Amino acid sequence: MSTTQEKLHDRLHPSTQQDTDATTSDFDATATRNLARMHELPTGDSERSRLRDQVIEGCLPLARRTAMRFANRGEDLDDLTQVALVAAIKAVDRFDAERGESFLHYVLPTMVGELKRHFRDRGWMIRVLRQLQETHMEISRAVPTLSQTLRRVPTVADLAEHLKISTDQVSAGMEVARAYRAYSLNAPVRGSADVDVELGDLVGGIDRDMELVPERQALWQAVSGLPAREQKILILRYFGNMTQSEIAKNVGVSQMHVSRLLNQSLHKLRHVLAED
Repeated sequence: MSTTQEKLHDRLHPSTQQDTDATTSDFDATATRNLARMHELPTGDSERSRLRDQVIEGCLPLARRTAMRFANRGEDLDDLTQVALVAAIKAVDRFDAERGESFLHYVLPTMVGELKRHFRDRGWMIRVLRQLQETHMEISRAVPTLSQTLRRVPTVADLAEHLKISTDQVSAGMEVARAYRAYSLNAPVRGSADVDVELGDLVGGIDRDMELVPERQALWQAVSGLPAREQKILILRYFGNMTQSEIAKNVGVSQMHVSRLLNQSLHKLRHVLAED
């Protein structure tokens, strides 16, 4: 590993919390001083560009540490670091050194805000209500805390009590996680007998009979409104495949009467279904 790579590794991965705090303090003082100097120089000055690049480079470890706070949410850490670094570049260009404020106190909220916007606006595969997104993020933050406190996986009721919201809101917030990322139909799925199949193989085809369900339901409701004898005749004729003569013997009436009752029943059904 080269000397430059070693320095970069040490800045990205300080050995202790004390080292982290010292590194952050040094970065803040250096960045604030360099930004003050940078804004004194005219646009286009090479020294101004050098100072700007130096501050942005110094933001990299902070950007990665900030991105790690949003890890394990389905996004690659390098991508989150990139988002935080872009926010740092915006902060460098917008920072007003004349106000005498610390650059760290300006760049850190800028990074956090940009990461939150990233998850809110670009992280979701399917757009959902912002309120549900925020509830989902609150639940994600609460689960590790409650798991450590309760020494078990928190229930919906535990989360509702902790967040001071209803159990329905917690359930909705947990359910909305399915909208965050879509799965490829070519994704492998472990099937029976340890045989790998693709997710698309498990998706059913079009069931034409399902399209007839509303019509059949409406028909059965209409039939249930007929007298019992007419219902029986309809069932024997169209589901039992019996002739009118066979139905007449079964019901105990003449074939002509069966014919009249069938026509009468069908007329009633057409009238009821036409109204619906």
